[in-house]
Amino acid sequence: MATVLLVEDEPAVRLGVRLALERAGHRVLEAGDAASAWPLLGEAEAVVLDWMLPDEPGIRLLERIREGPHAGLPVLLLTARAEVRDRVEGLRRGADDYLPKPFATEELLARLEALLRRSGRAKVLKRGPLALDLERREARLEGRPLDLSRREFDLLAFLAQHPGRVYTREALLEAVWGEDFLGTPRTVDQHILQLREKLGEDPRAPRFLETVRGVGYRFKEEG
Repeated sequence: MATVLLVEDEPAVRLGVRLALERAGHRVLEAGDAASAWPLLGEAEAVVLDWMLPDEPGIRLLERIREGPHAGLPVLLLTARAEVRDRVEGLRRGADDYLPKPFATEELLARLEALLRRSGRAKVLKRGPLALDLERREARLEGRPLDLSRREFDLLAFLAQHPGRVYTREALLEAVWGEDFLGTPRTVDQHILQLREKLGEDPRAPRFLETVRGVGYRFKEEG
C-alpha cells in the first residue's frame, strides 16, 4: 500500500515490524541509524522511527525531516519513553503519532494506516497480478479491470490486506458486512464463488482465494 521507511536499531524489533508491514502489503526500506535513513527519505511515503538510535536521537532526525524537503512525510514515533511529557515532546517536535514500546504490531499497522489515510498517501494494494485501488475502489487483474460489486470488492480487499490469515465465515460477515447484517455464512460462500469466477480461479489450485476446510477462507500468500 505504501513505501515505509523503518528506522530501528534493534534487529529483532526491526525484523518483526518489517514482516508485519510486508504482510500488510507495504514495501519496507530499513535503516539501523539516522545516517543510513537520511538517503532513503526520498523513496519513502511514511516513516516509522525509533526515538533511540546509535548515532543521533530519532527525535533529532525527526526535526531534520521537518526542516527539509521531505517535511510532509507522516512519521510514527516508537519509543520506550512512555511518560506523558515524552509523548508531548515527540508530538511537539514533529511526530504525527506516538507508539510506546512494547507494542502490538496490529496497533502499529492500524496507526500507520490511519496516518496514510489522513496524509492522502495510501497507495494501490498489489498482490502479484492483482491490484486494488482502495481509494477509488477499483480492481484490476493483469491490467484488466474487474467488474466487482461493492461487497465483492470489500471482501477481496479485506482478505488481500491480511494474506495468509484464515478467517471464518462468521468473522468475514462481521468484518465486511457488519455486526448488524442478518445474512448467513452462505452469503460469504456465494461471494467467494462470484469472486473466483471473476478472477478466473480454479478452486482446486487457487492463485488468490483459498478454502481452509472446516474453517473458512484466506488470501494466498505470495511465494
